[in-house]
Amino acid sequence: MSNAETHPDSHRRQQSKKAAASGWIGSALEYYDFFIYATAASLIFPQIFFPAANPMVAIVASLATYGVGYVSRPIGAFVLGHWGDTHGRKYVLILCMFLMGFSTIAVGLLPTYEQVGILAPILLVVLRLIQGFAVAGEISGASSMILEHAPFGRRGFYASFTLQGVQAGQILAAAVFLPLAHYMPAEAFNTWGWRIPFLLSVVVIIAGFIIRREVEETPAFAEEGAHGEIPRSPVVEAFRTSWADMLRVVCMALMNVIPVVATIFGAAYAVQAAYGIGFEKDVYLWIPVLGNIVAVLVIPYVGNLSDRIGRRPPIIIGAIGSGLLSFGYLYAISIHNVPLAIAMSLLMWGVVYQGYNAVYPSFYPELFPTRTRVSAMAISQNLGTAITAMLPALFAAVAPPGSANIPLTVGAITLAITVLAALAALSARETYRIRMSDLGQPGAVPVGKTEYDRLREELASGGRLAGA
Repeated sequence: MSNAETHPDSHRRQQSKKAAASGWIGSALEYYDFFIYATAASLIFPQIFFPAANPMVAIVASLATYGVGYVSRPIGAFVLGHWGDTHGRKYVLILCMFLMGFSTIAVGLLPTYEQVGILAPILLVVLRLIQGFAVAGEISGASSMILEHAPFGRRGFYASFTLQGVQAGQILAAAVFLPLAHYMPAEAFNTWGWRIPFLLSVVVIIAGFIIRREVEETPAFAEEGAHGEIPRSPVVEAFRTSWADMLRVVCMALMNVIPVVATIFGAAYAVQAAYGIGFEKDVYLWIPVLGNIVAVLVIPYVGNLSDRIGRRPPIIIGAIGSGLLSFGYLYAISIHNVPLAIAMSLLMWGVVYQGYNAVYPSFYPELFPTRTRVSAMAISQNLGTAITAMLPALFAAVAPPGSANIPLTVGAITLAITVLAALAALSARETYRIRMSDLGQPGAVPVGKTEYDRLREELASGGRLAGA
């Protein structure tokens, strides 16, 4: 272990803070773009981009366009992962930001089905493909950048800020929709009001660029370049040397089923007239908002906990626990019990799910070496999330409006998926006490627990990020 890793100087401490802040703000802004689409796909798009004659077809088609964004993510992962491992973490994040920002603005300018017919959903799908391509490099790039800037013994805490930013982006997305849905007349909102959140993405482009240009390239990547060790084909090398861990990440990334249940299928189930539940749109929007507010508070504590007890225990507990709680959440919606639905959302998504959500930004990149870290994580994580992308349409197909036991059917599928994710985490090696230079090596010897705790105490006494 290098002396710089365990006793960073003032400049490097500042870069650790800037990397964490850049990851947080960049992810918040970029996922604001991604999730305003998710919200609109559930609440607005079935009425304006698809034929109104068959509401059931419109709901399934709209949710499928949400999933299309995940289909393009593996393609983006190959391209952007290669870029991140050959050109640097910083520049791939700036590229992701520009692609996401401009495609989101374009969605806000699209004509409706009434205006141009079938061309409207076609253009919507094309722009969603670009969004998915762009977001594919965000989490892997930001997680790798923060991890490689972070001091040893604090990687879990620092990297968790990536996902805290993602949750904040979801809060921002819903918070923009809330006043519009509540205060605007329904006709005005469905005509032009929904476009406002998409057009505001111009702020994403400006703010994101200003923030991310201030962060230096990571020491680990810079060292690779200085020694001439940057791989020509990191994707090929990743599959050759890390295929088993990539498969584990694919299975763990299936945990995306929980936000799918909470925000996509849950929204359609609650508010679409075809299901007959009858939640008001602005009332339902408070459920993911409150859940994400709790998540933002919980994530740093879980990240810090993973630096103490390891990455695997929080992930396993979070996976199985949130899968079980999905039954209660969907049941609360089915009986039109708003307080119970909010309480179950806070518990399932805001608290328990964060055992996984807060830890994977450190656990995934720690499974891979510096040479292939962004590629291996991006490809495997996005393959997993691409599988879950079709779940909203699947849920709507196996539990369509009018069918019995919708909470039981959808909950059973959700629990089965989360158990698989937990088993994948259980089969992986623990990484939290592995030196940066040894990450990705299956036979790497971890630092002894006593020595590790001593180093953590020394680093904590240096007084860096709040809560460190």
